[in-house]
Amino acid sequence: MDIVIRRAEPGDYEAFARIFEDESAYSGTLQAPFPSRETWRRRLAEPAEGDYLFAACVGSEVVGNAGLHHNKQSRRAHAMHLGLSVRDDYQGKGVGTALMKTLTEFADGWLNVIRLELTVYTDNARAIALYERFGFVAEGVHKAYALRAGRYVDAVFMARVRTKPAP
Repeated sequence: MDIVIRRAEPGDYEAFARIFEDESAYSGTLQAPFPSRETWRRRLAEPAEGDYLFAACVGSEVVGNAGLHHNKQSRRAHAMHLGLSVRDDYQGKGVGTALMKTLTEFADGWLNVIRLELTVYTDNARAIALYERFGFVAEGVHKAYALRAGRYVDAVFMARVRTKPAP
């Protein structure tokens, strides 16, 4: 399977909404069920300043997405937060790995980001293993971090701090 990663485009909004219709996507992130296509259209047409959004494609179909999100505080300009989602029927097929490779290489080689950080639910072992393969380490647990299907769930705060100069 050939996976191509590219910058997300405004026309990808239907595919992004489709990804977040999957229970694993909305229950594994802070997204809510029943995503609004209009909200995704606006997000992709007018991304926040300093954010970078990517689409993972198999053929002409968008099957995953990821983003690097800047910090609004100038004293945290060296750090970015990342998010990633893969459509249910493409999980475990290398899409997440391809997206993480793109995010980390882009952050290191083009943005000179020192610290990449993310939050992942403690019961998402597959995602935690993926992040660990890319050098992320757990820094702490947020108890009752978010409401998911009527229950509060814990999340692990993970980060990768680059100590060497950019390649």
